[in-house]
Amino acid sequence: MTRKRLDAPPHYDVLIVGGGVNGAGIARDAAGRGLKVLLCEQDDLAAHTSSASTKLVHGGLRYMERLHVGLVRKALKEREIVLDSAPHISWALRFVIPHDERVRSAWMIRIGLVLYDNLARRRKLAGSHGIDLRKHVAGKSLQSNFKRGFVYSDGWIDDARLVILNAIDAAEHGATILPRTRCQSVIREPRRWRATLHPRVGASCEITARVLVNATGPWAAEFAHQASPQARVRGTRLVKGSHIVVPRLFDHACAYIFQNPDRRVIFAIPYERDFTLIGTTDLEFRGDPAAVAIEPAELDYLCASANRFFTQQIAPRDVVWSYSGVRPLSKDETRDPTAVSRDYTLEFDQNGPPLLSVFGGKITTFRRLAEEAVGRISTSLGRVDRPWTAGRVLPGGDLPKTSFDEFSRLLANTYPWLPDGLRNRYAHAYGTRIHTLIGAARSIEDLGEEIAPGLYAREIEYLRTAEWAETAEDILWRRTKLGLHLSPDARDRVAAWLERATHPTRADPVARNGVTEDA
Repeated sequence: MTRKRLDAPPHYDVLIVGGGVNGAGIARDAAGRGLKVLLCEQDDLAAHTSSASTKLVHGGLRYMERLHVGLVRKALKEREIVLDSAPHISWALRFVIPHDERVRSAWMIRIGLVLYDNLARRRKLAGSHGIDLRKHVAGKSLQSNFKRGFVYSDGWIDDARLVILNAIDAAEHGATILPRTRCQSVIREPRRWRATLHPRVGASCEITARVLVNATGPWAAEFAHQASPQARVRGTRLVKGSHIVVPRLFDHACAYIFQNPDRRVIFAIPYERDFTLIGTTDLEFRGDPAAVAIEPAELDYLCASANRFFTQQIAPRDVVWSYSGVRPLSKDETRDPTAVSRDYTLEFDQNGPPLLSVFGGKITTFRRLAEEAVGRISTSLGRVDRPWTAGRVLPGGDLPKTSFDEFSRLLANTYPWLPDGLRNRYAHAYGTRIHTLIGAARSIEDLGEEIAPGLYAREIEYLRTAEWAETAEDILWRRTKLGLHLSPDARDRVAAWLERATHPTRADPVARNGVTEDA
């Protein structure tokens, strides 16, 4: 894949502003239907909300209690479609609910699970049932007062890589993807939109588009008002969710869902082999979504929630990483942030060239949201396009026999010189694109310099040329999660290597005219 530049005629069918999962999903769907698409994102792809989720592909069991049955059914119908589309970055996960009679009765949980099992057809995921925690492997990590529980199925996915794979597929269908490019202004002309795009490096330029898509997430209401000041703009409610990562608290493959006395639920999920991911909080947010961070009270809350259940107690000092995101939810009159619907709303303003704004949504329903959005765009442009993304895999997802285990065995035979841990990481991150990454390499030395433990120059170059990565943060925290496994010194070495690779003269004391900078 090559990066496209704005040297083609600067007119597009669709301009998408926002490089999160919804924007990337819409770009993929639209480009695959033959529309000429440009997506711009002011920061890195998946830099904000779409890389700050709990990383679940799920219907949302807790929404059943809020009677958001329509949302749950919609998400459950999408659950296995999303898992099947990217089997290298996602997998089925069993969740254990330790029963606490003081919070919810057993019969209420059981009825909820039966409904959850049957609201949509399951082809692969196992159904729910009760368990004896005194005998089940998941009970060993729990305090002894939890004797009974329930287990059910949902899915896990690497949220940031999901965004990247959608962007790659969009580009391979002809879309122009421009991260670090701010949409500085848009003007609604009689038959088209005129937009000024300002890249972080280089000069601004103008493009025109027949349709403008506002997929700016937490900034959606603000952007919609700027684009169409006279239109009545739907309000959004910004809800902050924070997560913590601590050293591994249990040694098995199940996840937990904990019911708290305040009626919230907290997930504890096995993460990156050596860690446990715990989250999330739900707090009203009124600050700058680009500067969101966990607060001390949230740290205390998540630690206390875990400590109610696990035998191994944790404190804020045990947290090795935390992250926060702002969810842009559709505004309603509900006072409790946890009760606000996670469903999405598409607003289609056709008072002139169309403006489609996306409000709300969740990772699980991104593909359906994109399909619906592009259907409305196509209709407005007088096209009759058939949906195509259901049943189609994302880049790297075409595993042999759709089996990750079979794929791993084949890779072990093809690349016996790759260390097992590195080969497994490559397989999960890149799927069948591992062959593109490795290329003609026949030994570990052929992968180039080992910039940090487990990170070779060839992978960095692949991420720079094929996945729009530019900074150490892009590589260590979004394209991979190596940042969790590396020391601060190793992370600094990656940043320094990238600086030298990107700006060689800055690191070289010899200036272009052949004399030293301080001569």
